[in-house]
Amino acid sequence: MELPVIDLAPYLEICSDELDSHIKSMCLEVSRTLRETGALLVKDPRCTAEDNDKFIDMMEKYFQQPEEFKRLQERPHLHYQVGVTPEGVEVPRSLVDEEMKEKLKAMPKEYQPSSPSGPDPKWRYMWRVGPRPKITRFKELNSEPVIPEGFPEWKCTMDSWGYKMISAVESVAEMAAIGFGLSKDAFTSLMQQGPHLLAPTGSDLRRYGKEGTVFAGYHYDLNFLTVHGRSRFPGLSIWLRNGLKMEVKVPVGCLLIQAGKQIEWLTAGECMAGMHEVVVTNRTTDAIKRALEQNCSLWRVSSTLFAHIASDAVLKPLGHFSDSSLASKYPPISAGEYVEQELAVINLKGNKGA
Repeated sequence: MELPVIDLAPYLEICSDELDSHIKSMCLEVSRTLRETGALLVKDPRCTAEDNDKFIDMMEKYFQQPEEFKRLQERPHLHYQVGVTPEGVEVPRSLVDEEMKEKLKAMPKEYQPSSPSGPDPKWRYMWRVGPRPKITRFKELNSEPVIPEGFPEWKCTMDSWGYKMISAVESVAEMAAIGFGLSKDAFTSLMQQGPHLLAPTGSDLRRYGKEGTVFAGYHYDLNFLTVHGRSRFPGLSIWLRNGLKMEVKVPVGCLLIQAGKQIEWLTAGECMAGMHEVVVTNRTTDAIKRALEQNCSLWRVSSTLFAHIASDAVLKPLGHFSDSSLASKYPPISAGEYVEQELAVINLKGNKGA
C-alpha cells in the first residue's frame, strides 16, 4: 500500500468560503486518510525540495560538530524543549509503557516493531516557530530559542523552513476539519500561539549504521500534527489503524504529515495518533553506500516539525465528536498540562533538576 499524495495547490487557490465539489472531495480524502492511516503525503508549492535541502545541509553541518560544542546548546532544565537534546536522552515509549508492551506482544510477529535496547541514539534540536503568548501558565514550553555560535544563517534558515512547514500543517488542519464535518478553523483557531517546534534529529550513521539499529523506538507523537520533509536516508515505518506496518517513501518535493495525540483527543479517537519508528533498514544501508561513494555526510537528518495546540487551550472532543461513545476517554485537559505529563513519561521532563 502507498499513501496518497494530496496536492494542496487547488485548495490554496480558492478565494472564498464556498467550496466546489472537487475541493470538498479533497478535504474528505484528507480526513479519511488520516483516520485510516494516521499519515498523509502532501505537495505544497510553498515548500520546495530546494528549501528542504538548504535546511538539511545546515543541520548536517551542525550535527557534525564535536559533542562538547553541541552540548553548549543543551537546556535540560527547560525539558529539552529548546536547544539540543543529546543522544541517549529520549526514551522510547515502548520501553516504559507497560500497557503498550502488552499490546506489542499480541501483535503478529511480522508487524511487531524493532526492540530498542535503551534510549534513542539520536540527537535532536528544538527550535520554536511562531509567536508565543505573553501570558501563559507554561513558560518552559514557550521558552526563548537557542542559537549556536558560528552559524550566521541559523535563524533565517530555521524560521524560513519552519514557517513554511507550519503553513502546510495549517492548510491540512483546515482541510481535515472540513472533512470531519467541523468548521474550517476548528483546529487552526486552537493552534494560534501554540508551542510549535522545528525539531530535526541527527543520527550518526558512521557509528550507528548497522542494519537493525533503532534510532527512534516505536512511539506516537504527543502534539497535534507532525510534518516531515524528505530525509536523505530512509528508515521511517508507520503502523496503519488496521495494524499493518508500512515503510514510508516520501517523494521528492513532498511532505509527510502524521497525526499526533492532540488530534486524537479533539476527535475522540476518530483520528488516532499514528505509531511509528525509525530503524536502519537495507534501504538505509544502500543509501549509506551511495553517500560514501559520493563523499556526502553520513548524518541522517530528519526535517521534522511538531505543530501543537496552544498550551493554555483545552483539549476536548470538538463539535459532534463530543457525542461519541468514546468521548469519556478524552476528558478536558489543558494542552500544556497534557504535554508535561507525556514529557515526564519519556524522560524529557524527568531530567529537570535530576
